[in-house]
Amino acid sequence: MTPYDFTRVCERLARDPLVRIQHNEIAVPLYVKETPVVVYVKSTGTKEKPSFVVSCDNEQHKEEAIARISHIFHWDRSLAPIHDHFMQTNLRDLFIAHEGTPIVLEFDLYFCLIKCIIHQQIHMKVAYRLTERFVHTFGERLGDLYIYPRPERIANASYDELRALSLSERKAQYIVDISRLIVEGKLRLEEMHSLSDEEVAKQLLSIRGIGPWTVQNFLLFGLGRPNVFPKGDVGLQRAIERWFQLDHRPTAKEMDEFRQMWEPYASYATFYLWRSIE
Repeated sequence: MTPYDFTRVCERLARDPLVRIQHNEIAVPLYVKETPVVVYVKSTGTKEKPSFVVSCDNEQHKEEAIARISHIFHWDRSLAPIHDHFMQTNLRDLFIAHEGTPIVLEFDLYFCLIKCIIHQQIHMKVAYRLTERFVHTFGERLGDLYIYPRPERIANASYDELRALSLSERKAQYIVDISRLIVEGKLRLEEMHSLSDEEVAKQLLSIRGIGPWTVQNFLLFGLGRPNVFPKGDVGLQRAIERWFQLDHRPTAKEMDEFRQMWEPYASYATFYLWRSIE
C-alpha cells in the first residue's frame, strides 16, 4: 500500500459537505445488502507505514463493509508501482509533490452516476451545494449523517420535486429517468465491474443525459479504472497548460500524446494534475 498519505485523503474529502471528518477519522455511509451502515475509518500510522482502525455500527455487515472500504480507499492495490512509473515521466515532480495520494472512490455506484450528472457543466461549489440539497431531501438520516438515496426513491419522484432543488429541467429528467432504468433492471451498474471501459461507455452513452465526461468520471471515481484520461475536460487541459507552462490550451492531438506517455496509469496523471490546480 505504501506510500499512502491519509492526510491527503482527508483534505480532498473535506471539500464535500456530505462527508464528516473528525479527529482524523472519516465516517463513511454505505448500503450493504440494502441496509444502511456507517463505517468509521481512522488512521493510526504514517505515510511510510500506514495503518488504520476500521469499525462499523452494524456487526452483521461488518466484514462486507470493510471489504468495500478497502477498495474505496485504495488499500487493495499498491501505489508504489504507479509512483515508480511516473518517476520515469515528465510528471516526476508532480508525483513527488503529491506522493502517496490515492484515488478514493465514491461510496456508491448509483450515487456516483447521479452526482456526475448533477455536477455537469457547473461550478464546483454550486455542484456540491446542489448535491447536498439532493441528499438531504431524498436521502436517509443516520444520526448526524445523511446517506444518499436509493434509486427506488428517486424513480418514484416527479421531475418537479427535483426542479424544486434548483436543478435544471433536463437534469431533473435525466436523474429520474436513469433511476427508473435501474429499478426496472434495464441498467445494472454493479455488473459493470466485470465489463471493459469500452463496454461500460457503450452502455452508458446510449442513455439520455450521459455523455463522455460523465462516463469518464464514472469509470474513474465509480469503478476505479486506472487508465482514464478525459481529454475534453477543461480543468485537465488547464492543469496541463499550467504545469508545462504552455502558451496555449493543449489541442486534442497533444492531449492524446500526453495520454500515451502516461499509460497504463493515465487516471493517476489526471487526478494529480487536477489536484495541482485545486
